[in-house]
Amino acid sequence: MDIQSVDLDRPGDLLAGLHDAHQAAFAHLQGPRMSLPDFTRMVSRGLPGDLLEAWAVVEDGVVVAGYGLELPMSDNTHLGELRPLVVRPERRRRGLGTALLAHAADRLRTAGRRLLVTEGETKDPAAGFARARGFTASLGEARRMLDLRTADWHRLERMLGEAEARAGGYRLERWIGAAPPELHDDLVLMMEGMNDAPQSDDVDDMKWDTSRIAASEALDSEFAQLTYSMLARRDSDGAPAGYTRVYVDLAQPDGWGRQADTVVLREHRGHRLGTVLKVSNLLWFREMEPDVARIITWNATSNAHMLAINEAMGFELIDEWNAWQLEV
Repeated sequence: MDIQSVDLDRPGDLLAGLHDAHQAAFAHLQGPRMSLPDFTRMVSRGLPGDLLEAWAVVEDGVVVAGYGLELPMSDNTHLGELRPLVVRPERRRRGLGTALLAHAADRLRTAGRRLLVTEGETKDPAAGFARARGFTASLGEARRMLDLRTADWHRLERMLGEAEARAGGYRLERWIGAAPPELHDDLVLMMEGMNDAPQSDDVDDMKWDTSRIAASEALDSEFAQLTYSMLARRDSDGAPAGYTRVYVDLAQPDGWGRQADTVVLREHRGHRLGTVLKVSNLLWFREMEPDVARIITWNATSNAHMLAINEAMGFELIDEWNAWQLEV
């Protein structure tokens, strides 16, 4: 078996083939499909300093399996993340996955790291593969979907009004696309606040600074992710309090919106700001993107507060996932 390195500076057909294999491996799942630009970003472009590599198995001119690997450099320098390992359904049970996993573990050990992390849907055949090879489930996650065509908009507006009555003393700011540089310090606080959310065992908090924010915002634009963002700010002193964003993949206008980060900083909780942010942003997003029919969101199954907001908004469960960990 020839496991080929993908030149991420000039990825060409190998990365396109790996994307096609990824699409085939996840074709049975509900939800939006990952466009080639979005996949390229996931596999080849990380935050400043992070190391990324990708590997592919080619048979008869077709990429039949492969994986991406990210090695964080600013935090979590003890681990590597599979992004992800995939085998075309018709090529499974031939040892390709086992060989690629051994290859990835060897790459991790060579880099001086000990923990391999990834994620997968709980009922997918890959879950059985992971368990059989020693992975342990460290965090339960769930995907939920809100159908904007059948959502109860009157109820959502009432929900917003009730929440706003509790959120006096705060104002909302919003923008489309990359955040202006004067907001980068605020976004550092927001992303560090995301570290309060449930996370996998033996995974450290992410470290943020303005250079990482600027790089992340630039990647959204480079790879055709159009974001709609909203920030809550306290009136009395201008302190940033909470943040949310939804985005669309311009490279693949498939009728799906993707809910990304939502956070309320600890000292500002108890004012229903999470509800105000999410519902306000959703109403604005609907106005700006009338062709989007559905929104998908991810949450840890232990994040009771955010799950309650999503369920009150009408999000319905699609499937559940596990974060997996393997000591190498």
